Amino acid sequence: MSYQVIARKYRPQRFADVVGQEHVSDTLANAIKQNRIAHAYLFCGPRGTGKTTLARIFAKALNATGGPNADFKLDDPKTVEIAEGRSIDVLEIDGASNNGVEQVRELRDTVKYAPASSKFKIYIIDEVHMLSTAAFNALLKTLEEPPEHVKFFFATTDPEKVLPTILSRCQRFDLRRIPVPLIVKHLKYIAKNEGVTIDDPALHAVARGAEGCMRDAESTLDQLISFCGNKIEEPDVLSMFGLAAQGQILELSRAVLAGEVDTALRQLNELSKGGKDLGRLLSDLLNHFRNLLIYLVSRGDLTMLEVSETEANLLKEQSALASPETLSRIMEVLADAEMRLRDATSKKILLEVALLRAIESRNAMPIDTVLKQLQQLRESGGGGTSYASPQPTTRPSLSASPSPTPPPPVARTSEPPRAAREAAPTEVPKTESRLTPAATIDEPVRLAETPVAAAPAIGDLDALWDNLVEAAGRASPFIKSYLLEAHPVSFAKNIFTVGFDPEFADHISLIDNSKNHALLQNKLSELGHQGAMFKFIKAEAPPHRVRKVAAAPTPPPVATPKAATKAAATTPAEAPAPAAPKSAPVSFSQDDFKNDPLIQKALEVFKGRIIEVRA
Repeated sequence: MSYQVIARKYRPQRFADVVGQEHVSDTLANAIKQNRIAHAYLFCGPRGTGKTTLARIFAKALNATGGPNADFKLDDPKTVEIAEGRSIDVLEIDGASNNGVEQVRELRDTVKYAPASSKFKIYIIDEVHMLSTAAFNALLKTLEEPPEHVKFFFATTDPEKVLPTILSRCQRFDLRRIPVPLIVKHLKYIAKNEGVTIDDPALHAVARGAEGCMRDAESTLDQLISFCGNKIEEPDVLSMFGLAAQGQILELSRAVLAGEVDTALRQLNELSKGGKDLGRLLSDLLNHFRNLLIYLVSRGDLTMLEVSETEANLLKEQSALASPETLSRIMEVLADAEMRLRDATSKKILLEVALLRAIESRNAMPIDTVLKQLQQLRESGGGGTSYASPQPTTRPSLSASPSPTPPPPVARTSEPPRAAREAAPTEVPKTESRLTPAATIDEPVRLAETPVAAAPAIGDLDALWDNLVEAAGRASPFIKSYLLEAHPVSFAKNIFTVGFDPEFADHISLIDNSKNHALLQNKLSELGHQGAMFKFIKAEAPPHRVRKVAAAPTPPPVATPKAATKAAATTPAEAPAPAAPKSAPVSFSQDDFKNDPLIQKALEVFKGRIIEVRA
């Protein structure tokens, strides 16, 4: 008698023998017991999971002597005929080679004849998705209303290619990939019956390589027995099929999580020299990170994982090296490499680059986090948010200075106006008497009690605005860069309204925050107007303010309402604002720019460094 391979020798013969598909075998057995047998069944699932086997067992149960009977006897002549393929009432058809409309017409002509010696005439069509559209359409009417003695059993690995009209006429059963522990248990049973000694790591390696396919695992065991004899160990399995040992995969994953580039590349080089399948290595590595991610998310729940006890202990050790976010980024890199590996000319180089990217991705910051931190900077920081937002390409006020930090205007050294110099000595004590700690934005109750200064006139408002811009610029050069684009609109009822031209309307959202409000209120109180509130709007600049955005005039150190009243006698046209001479030197400190807290915070957020500072 010729040799029979293990996959055929140990093929399940009854519903109880089927491994890992209890949801299908139990349903079919109960349908027989309850006499609820449909006329068409479709078995879907990956290769080697038992589709055709279940169809044959179901056929045995239906045509067994005295049947239908789910607990039929194996020595029944009718079941033996079906098992050996000799039954003329159970016809197995290959859908790949009988996929034309002519073959379906022949089948349709024969279904009307009664079975020869059994209760049912059963047609088992394997790989039914290979039938052509015309063949499917020719089968529709017969499949929907077949004779009472006819049953159709279809098996396919690709149910998406089966016409919906066919699917709707069948009871569909989806078979799952068989879990690794069940494959290991079944292989142990076979090895014991065959008199073969095989250790557990070797069994797990075989089961891992089978990817849920029992027939592949049985064929691998058959091949290993021929290669190794009656004693099989893990190195034999790894060397024969080019698999990496579980310890090697764990060491490689540890190097990636720890950021050890040299160790990861050295480990990959050793595996490549050892003839390991790099595609399979990448798949195993990705599966390990998946297990580690599930372990972290489920807080150590092993019921969701198919791992051995040794692997479970190693997962517990590695769980301290990474977070779920880190593992997600690493898996994205490896999954992308797995898709491109098939078309890669050099798989080793692609895998090396993937490992480097995976190590770098550990510290990567998601774009959502970056945007969130930028928003926090915008809400809590001053005018420095200009570094978080792109500047407009057309900014006439900055055309003379490409530096992101506007230099202080030299006009500050010029003499203050005469009226202001005369009024300053008498009004300074009065202004200082108003400056109390209560004059802040954080204490609205005391602000309400502070006397409200009278609203200045138009000319007075321009002078007050220039003074305010200069005072705020000394405290924060960043906020000054935005105020230079603005102009005063009104100062009434203790509300200072500031306008931005439509060209610079996007600056309103950058300057309109609590910190900038507090700074401007503080500087305005120093100028003699306590308790004022600020409002930013979009408004066209008046004609006399159009050119003032290029260089703000230098105000006196302290301007009081009385000084402003005296200065109002001179109209803006009669007293043009002083401008800095073109040849005046510009004061700019690179150290102050680099050490600015907001610049340092931006460098920390973006993991960057300053390459060059241009003034």
